[in-house]
Amino acid sequence: QVQLVESGGGLVQAGGSLRLSCAASGNIFSTNDMGWYRQAPGKQRELVARFISGGTTNYADSVKGRFTISTDNAKNTVYLQMNSLKPEDTAVYYCYALVGLYVYWGQGTQVTVSS
Repeated sequence: QVQLVESGGGLVQAGGSLRLSCAASGNIFSTNDMGWYRQAPGKQRELVARFISGGTTNYADSVKGRFTISTDNAKNTVYLQMNSLKPEDTAVYYCYALVGLYVYWGQGTQVTVSS
């Protein structure tokens, strides 16, 4: 069992920055794939960034060069640093962790970017 709790969302002007945090607890040591998805109103949930054990990271093309995913293993926390935010980044951001064949999700945190 894995529990994920996100924080750090909010309202920011275009061009600003936010850092999202995802604190993980439980059997987190079994995961080899963690990251962030987002879902905007009326749109499908999309992968934003992921961190795979071994150090590989993947980013959506729309956020490359602006977002950075990182981890703090001592705190069992995954971060998403978001810079140069755009109105189209507005969405609910969800942290996930893949453990075996099961995907755990956080409750989501709202990010709103005003123009």
